[in-house]
Amino acid sequence: MNKAQFVYVTYIAATPERIFAALTEPEFTRKYWEAENVSDWKVGSRWEHRRTQDKSAPAMVGKVIENAPPRRLVYSWALPADEANSAKHSRVTFELEPIADMVRLTVTHAELEPDSDMLRGISQGWPRVLSSLKSLLETGRALPGKSQCDLKAAAAGRPR
Repeated sequence: MNKAQFVYVTYIAATPERIFAALTEPEFTRKYWEAENVSDWKVGSRWEHRRTQDKSAPAMVGKVIENAPPRRLVYSWALPADEANSAKHSRVTFELEPIADMVRLTVTHAELEPDSDMLRGISQGWPRVLSSLKSLLETGRALPGKSQCDLKAAAAGRPR
């Protein structure tokens, strides 16, 4: 069966270094994602996505596949219950390309099961998260309200 992918592109008036920091530093991610991305960001290291309301267990986990600051970051993505089953992992790639005085940020979430709850969840979640990131970097304020989709609910097919 062919895997599905979701691609989202946005343009942000910021430097690649600032955007890369916003993707990898927990104190930054909690501002626009209501979660912390936690890792030492070395290739092969574990990555955890921890919701700020409940840090007792990660909402998502994975491994750092590639880290080339400030241009490219790739990691695997799975529910904690699926961590040991690599067949259930998807892959997230962030590509940052400077264009004049802005950056084109392309997020590709690949290796997803077609018509899955995860694909439906991230298809709503990534635009919200990345719009909030853009707002934070350009205005100093993240979007109001809940900017992240509830990944556990999305994966389970429950409404958020």
